[in-house]
Amino acid sequence: MTAPAVPRVGDPERGTLDKAADENFPVAPFFLPKAWRDDLMAVYGFARLVDDIGDGDLAPGGEDARLLGVSATAAEDRLALLDAFEADLRRVFDGTPRHPLLRRLQPAVRRRSLGPEPFLGLIAANRQDQLVTRYETYDDLLAYCELSANPVGRLVLAVTGAATPERIRRSDAICTALQIVEHLQDVAEDLGRDRVYLPAADMRRFHVEESDLATDTAGASVRALVAYEAERARDLLLEGAPLVGSVHGRLRLLLAGFVAGGRAAIKAIAAADYDVLPGPPKPGRLRLLREVGVTLRGEG
Repeated sequence: MTAPAVPRVGDPERGTLDKAADENFPVAPFFLPKAWRDDLMAVYGFARLVDDIGDGDLAPGGEDARLLGVSATAAEDRLALLDAFEADLRRVFDGTPRHPLLRRLQPAVRRRSLGPEPFLGLIAANRQDQLVTRYETYDDLLAYCELSANPVGRLVLAVTGAATPERIRRSDAICTALQIVEHLQDVAEDLGRDRVYLPAADMRRFHVEESDLATDTAGASVRALVAYEAERARDLLLEGAPLVGSVHGRLRLLLAGFVAGGRAAIKAIAAADYDVLPGPPKPGRLRLLREVGVTLRGEG
């Protein structure tokens, strides 16, 4: 899903929003209008919290469960928490939600006339994570990304008033690419959660067994597989990149940051010789800034 998380302590709202700094891409950078920043952070808070529920990364003590009206005995039941979270999401549209992050989201929903569909998609993706832990084909993975990643880009376009059918199509390509890149960075962590997002058909093609993913260092077959999937993500970023040139001003810089974050992460993976098993290869700030410049200039 999103960037690796650590258990949240203290204020559950602040603990969730503080994770924005760890993402591969800028969430609500300083150069945006304050109204955009506020609404984008509200959307991020929702997306981060639903991922934390789905990944079991909620703070110990059950505060989030209590806020959502889930009993202490069910506080470790992720599906029960997701059901309660969906019920609270629906209160955003027709009542008063219980969780502070959803109360923060409600003004953004009203200001931007956001519908429930993208939020429900993110919840559905996390439900799927509890039930589906392997993907047979690349198309199966793309269908998952349609729920787990693409709604985020659609919400960004809606918040900034830039949504058109063509921009949504380009955004979907970018968001799917970013999701695939995160899966590549997190192969070892995901396996620890008994999840494999590398398509089984591709694993067979490259003669990779799951046991090959459980080692400290990747062998040649695993590296070849990761390189293959990284190339797919690179192609998706190339498909989506014209989105940046279709907008102007500060929104153009924000969207360039998304594309650049994906490109920089792919280059970090390549610089690690596609060995993602020791830990997530992360790009440095200078590399990210260079990729922003490349993206703004419309270069590949």
